[in-house]
Amino acid sequence: MSRSFLDLLYDEAARSHFDELLASATAAATDEEERARLRADYDVALRLRELISRQRSREAELSALYETASDLTAIRDVDAILAAIVRRARQLLNADMTYLSLNDELDGASYMKVTDGALTPEFRQLRLPLGTGLLGLVAQTGAPYFTEDYQTDARFVHRTYIDEAVDGERIRAILGVPLVLDGRVIGALLAVHRTVRKFPPAEVSLLTSFAAHASVALENARLFAELDTANRNLTEHTSAVESAATAHDRLTDLLLHGGGTDEIALALGDLLRGRVAVLDPSGERVAGDADLDTWREAVAESVASGHCVPTPRGYVAAALAGSEHVSTVVIEGPPLSSAEQRTLERGALVTALVVLLARTVAEAEERIGGELLRDLLSPTPYDAVLVRERARRHGAQLDGPLVVAVAGPAEGDRPATARAAARLADTLHGVAGEHEGAVVLVVPEGDARGIGEQLAAAVTRTGAAATVGVAGPAPACDVAATYAEARGCLETLLTLGRAGEVTDPAGLGVARLLLGANGPGQLAEFVDRELGPVAAYDAQRGTSLVATLDAWFASGGSLKDTAAALHVHPNTVTQRLERVTGLLGETWRAPERALDLQLALRVARLQA
Repeated sequence: MSRSFLDLLYDEAARSHFDELLASATAAATDEEERARLRADYDVALRLRELISRQRSREAELSALYETASDLTAIRDVDAILAAIVRRARQLLNADMTYLSLNDELDGASYMKVTDGALTPEFRQLRLPLGTGLLGLVAQTGAPYFTEDYQTDARFVHRTYIDEAVDGERIRAILGVPLVLDGRVIGALLAVHRTVRKFPPAEVSLLTSFAAHASVALENARLFAELDTANRNLTEHTSAVESAATAHDRLTDLLLHGGGTDEIALALGDLLRGRVAVLDPSGERVAGDADLDTWREAVAESVASGHCVPTPRGYVAAALAGSEHVSTVVIEGPPLSSAEQRTLERGALVTALVVLLARTVAEAEERIGGELLRDLLSPTPYDAVLVRERARRHGAQLDGPLVVAVAGPAEGDRPATARAAARLADTLHGVAGEHEGAVVLVVPEGDARGIGEQLAAAVTRTGAAATVGVAGPAPACDVAATYAEARGCLETLLTLGRAGEVTDPAGLGVARLLLGANGPGQLAEFVDRELGPVAAYDAQRGTSLVATLDAWFASGGSLKDTAAALHVHPNTVTQRLERVTGLLGETWRAPERALDLQLALRVARLQA
C-alpha cells in the first residue's frame, strides 16, 4: 500500500487521488493497526506532496528571478525589462493583474509605467498623489502594504476617481511593495486579484524580489542613458573636431595656393552643405551664388557682434580687420551646429585675408607700375636695364613697340579707372598707373584705337566712365613722345566736350592742330598722315596726283576747270582722282576729310 502512495507522488497526482486511495485501502484493512498505519502513510505522503509543491514553486520563482537577472544584462531597453518583470510576477503570483508605477517628485504623484492584465485604458493612465490609495501609500512610505478587500479597507485615503478606476478593473485584493534605489523610493510594484484573498509572506517576499530587480533595471537604464549620452557627445565632439580640421586644412590650402573668393565660396558651400555668396562691405556680390539675399540688417548685426547671425534661410558672417568691415559671407542651407558656425566665421575671416592680400598686391602693383611709368614717361633718359628688370618682375613686356592710352575720368572717380587699367595691363602684359593727374596704360604693340576701346569698356564695367586718348605703336625709346601725343588727344577731346569718347591722332584731324600745342614735327606728321600715300605714289612713279588733288580743291571740284589749270584732258583728271580714291579711300571727298586734306595741301605748299 505504501508503494501506491509513492506512485501517486511520482505521478504528481491530485489530492483527491490520495483521498480515494486512503478510503479504498482502509475499507480493505483487516484490523485497526493496519488502518492506523495507512492513515500515517497518507499523512506522510501529503506532507511530501506539499513539500515537493513548495520546492517546485520555489524553483519556478528562482528560475523567473534568474531569467529576470539575465534580462538585466541582455536587454538595454528599460521598458522591455519592466514589462517582463511585471508579466513574470503576475504569472508566479497567479495574480489577475500586476503593474508598476514611478514617482514624479516634482508633481508629488506616482504614475503607471507598466501594466499587465489591465482591462481599461483609464487605469493605465492613472496618477495617484503620494499618500493616496494603497499604491500612493507604498510609494510615499517605502513600506509594503496589502489588503484583502481594498474598497472596504479604511486604512487608505480614498479618492473618487481612484475608486472608480479600481471598480472598473473589479479589483479587490492588492499587494504593493516599494521600488527602492540608493535608499530612495522611486515607485512601487503591485499585484492584484479580482477576488477577496490574503497574501502569504512568500508572495510578499517574491514580489519584493521582483521589485528589487526592477530598481536595478531602472538604475542600469539611467547608467546606460548617461553612457549613451556621453558616447554621443564624444562622437559629436570627435566629428566636430574632424570637420573643423577638414575645414581648417581646406581653407588654409586655399590661402597657401592663392585661392580667391570664388574658391572660398565653393569650399564653404561644400563643407557646410549650402549655397554661399561673398559680399563686399557695400553688400554687392563679389563671388558665389548670385541669387542669395544679402540680409543687410543681419550683416549690420554681425558686424556689431563679430559673430555669425542666423537669417530666415541661413546665416550671415561678417569679417572685420580691426574696426574695418572687409567682407561678408552669406549662406543658405540647413541649420548649422555651433562648430559649423565657427567654420563659417573662420571662412569669413579667410575671405577677409584674401581680400586684404589682394588689396596689398594691388597696391604693390600700382606702386611698381607708378615707378615704371615715371621712368618710362620721363623726358630724361632712364636706366633701361633697371626698367627692364622692374617690368619683368611686374610681368610686363616693354621691349618692343608700345601703345600708350591716357584716360581721364568723365564720370565716377579716378581709382575706378586706375583699377580697370591695372586689370587690363595684367591681361595685355603691360603696365598702368596714375601719372600727372591721369591714368596711363602702356602695353605691347597692338591696335591703339582697339586698346583704347578696351580700356573704356573696362572702366564702364566698374560703373564709371572715361575719356581716352591713344597713340602708337612706337618704339620703346620714344614712349615719352607717344605718351605726349596720347595725352594731347585726351586734352583735345575734353576741350571739344567729347567726354567718354576714345580717339587717336588720326581721329582728331585738324582739330588736333587747332587745339593742341604743335610744332614743325607735328605739322610734318599731319601732312604725312593725310597726303603720305599720294605723295609717295608721285615720288615712285613720277605722277602728279598731289598737284591734281590741289587743283581739284582749288576749282571747287570742277573737272573742266581742273583740266584747264593742269593743261590736260578732263578724262585724265578723272583717272587721277580715281587713283587718289584707291590710295586714300572712298571717304576722302567727305566734308570733314576734305577739310583735313585741304589744310594738309596748304601746309605742304607753305613748307615747300
